[in-house]
Amino acid sequence: MKVAIYARYSSENQRDASIADQFRVCREFAQRQGWQVAAEYSDHAISGATIMRPGFQAMMREALQKKFDIVMAEALDRFSRDQEDTAGLFKRLTFAGVNIVTLAEGDITHLHIGLKGTMNALFLKELAEKTRRGLRGRVEAGRSGGGISFGYRIVRRFENGVVTTGEREIVPGEAAICLLYTSPSPRDRTRPRMPSSA
Repeated sequence: MKVAIYARYSSENQRDASIADQFRVCREFAQRQGWQVAAEYSDHAISGATIMRPGFQAMMREALQKKFDIVMAEALDRFSRDQEDTAGLFKRLTFAGVNIVTLAEGDITHLHIGLKGTMNALFLKELAEKTRRGLRGRVEAGRSGGGISFGYRIVRRFENGVVTTGEREIVPGEAAICLLYTSPSPRDRTRPRMPSSA
């Protein structure tokens, strides 16, 4: 039996070693089963909330071309955390005659798709709520809620043994350019203001 291994991690807070670890445990499992590892695919720091990932798309293309009999991952949520995408993955691979096996769940069946798909969807909903709560807390503390705007740079420093996040400082050269576009022109400053009609 030919097997393809898929590995993914979703956050920049994780590390590339996570992919290597996932490949290692999957290879060991495949070897114990007597399966030949035909291909390995991975996506680094990309959320499982989307299937628009290069490694995942390459795996699906080759699975549908029947280049292997099994796709394997550490857990079902490595393929996707989206319930609809997980069901679509299962449907397409089953139609192509390719089985899905994970170390956490074993052979994937319709039951896994329904239950794990629902659990993963709930995880994403909970994660979104926690993220919004965290961003609001950062903004209320006077920090950036995310992203970086022209005219600012990220400030990183240690505070109580932890790297701070969400702090910005003004970059004077870039700020001067911003002021050109946000300050009234001299002509506008001398023009009388029209009373507002209330």
